[in-house]
Amino acid sequence: MIIETFRQAIQNVWSNKLRTFLTMLGIIIGVMAVIVIVGLGNGMTKSMRDSFSAMGTNTLNINVWGYGSRTISVDDVYAIAEKNPELIQSVSPQIDFSGSGDLKIGTSTYRWLSIYGVDEDYTTLKNYTIAKGRGLQYMDIKDNKQVCIIGDYLNRVAFGGNGVGQTLKIGANKFRIVGVLAAKVSDPSLQEGSDDACVYLPYTTVMRLSKTSTNQSYIAIMTDESKANDAKAVMEAGLYNVLKSENAYYVYSASEFLEEMNKMIHMVIVILTGIASISLLVGGIGIMNIMLVSVTERTREIGIRKALGAKERVILAQFVVEAATTSALGGFLGIVLGYVVSMAANHILPMVASGVDVTVSPSFNSIAVAFGISVGIGVLFGYLPAKRAARLNPIEALRYD
Repeated sequence: MIIETFRQAIQNVWSNKLRTFLTMLGIIIGVMAVIVIVGLGNGMTKSMRDSFSAMGTNTLNINVWGYGSRTISVDDVYAIAEKNPELIQSVSPQIDFSGSGDLKIGTSTYRWLSIYGVDEDYTTLKNYTIAKGRGLQYMDIKDNKQVCIIGDYLNRVAFGGNGVGQTLKIGANKFRIVGVLAAKVSDPSLQEGSDDACVYLPYTTVMRLSKTSTNQSYIAIMTDESKANDAKAVMEAGLYNVLKSENAYYVYSASEFLEEMNKMIHMVIVILTGIASISLLVGGIGIMNIMLVSVTERTREIGIRKALGAKERVILAQFVVEAATTSALGGFLGIVLGYVVSMAANHILPMVASGVDVTVSPSFNSIAVAFGISVGIGVLFGYLPAKRAARLNPIEALRYD
């Protein structure tokens, strides 16, 4: 009975191909839109996660500006980390020195570079690799030496790959290059402004040249990224014990930003998916309309079936299965179209938005949900016409012309 009902549904759908396609169009567009939008959301989420992973989602960024006459020293911040080794692996000052003058090598001036004062553990803390020479050392920090390490971009562009032992000038101060970092960006054309366009100096040297005895910016590495809230809490508690004010510092983690960004993306995707789902509703109304027309057209056929003994549930099942088949075919075509549009978008996006690494990645769950909703809409909106067909009086139906 089920197979026969389904066969009749396919036959009736196929006998009116154009009308069936136009009826399915709302379902096709709705399913396609849902798949593409959810796929775009997945791609944006993945891109955001990759970007923050490159920055380090296991990092705590600490800004300390003090409160009144109360300040905190670098040693005080080190002490907080040393008291909580189970949560904080290491900490380093990160003093921005970019605004202290142009960086010059010979007669050339280089802009868009990150220049920071850091300690000897900073490169390890940021997972940088020394490609040539050496990193900053404890004695460089202790003796306020005017040395530095540079990124691959500056080493390649300014020194032709032989920067170790050369000098560069920041403002009026000269620094000797003792090490070069390995490239983190594989494409040389994208290195300007990236992590490879950087210069790192001993933080004590930067503090001496800046004529300051305190530092405001630090970066810490958490032992366990999943305990970000605990690590943030102990750092804030340690800072409060010294400064006695919650307004004297601000601690945040990259994972917090990632979580907030993911929430915003998900909210936008939910709203867009809701808008796209209107097409499914319109498609459902179209199915109901066409099924009502079908019932009217086939009134005599229904009368003959009932006169031959067909029960109401058989007539009901026939029209519900037909509506569900129509919407299921629309859902299938929508899935195919969604994949085609997704693949096209993956080719077009890099051309219209260079540098944006976002791919449309449809997920199995979104496809299954969209297909299930399309079939459900067919059953829901097909039930009323099917019920009307099942309740027809056979005598009146046989008289219908």
